Amino acid sequence: TFFCHTLPFDRSSMTRWRSRMGEERIMVLLQESLSLAVKTGAMKPADTRQVIVDTTVQPKNVMFPTDAKLIHRARERLVRLAKRTGLHLRQSYVRVGKLALISHQRYAHAKQFKRANKALRKLKTYLGRTIRDIGRQIAGDQGLDA
Repeated sequence: TFFCHTLPFDRSSMTRWRSRMGEERIMVLLQESLSLAVKTGAMKPADTRQVIVDTTVQPKNVMFPTDAKLIHRARERLVRLAKRTGLHLRQSYVRVGKLALISHQRYAHAKQFKRANKALRKLKTYLGRTIRDIGRQIAGDQGLDA
């Protein structure tokens, strides 16, 4: 053996290997290794009755909502509710709102925060215009005014 700076294998190799093996073969391999550990005295049969699993190191794919996503979602829901109640909006900002959200995300990812904030201001403007348009239309209606 000799020292090397790179890892001996890719991190995803074990995941790919497990998927190629299949669940049944992995279970057989696990049972065989546990029975071998009991035979050699590395563990007692009573050790398999209770299993403690530590999941703190499991990678999670969590997406946190950003301000831009929340603003975009609020505008989308307002437009959907307005259509459901029969209100005719001047503009729904579906296409340009989606493009502004995408451009904000791209600029923020590239650490171009001035441009990202400009796209965020556009999103806020679209939401404010939608709110004001709905407010003007339901101003006199007692059934829709909340």
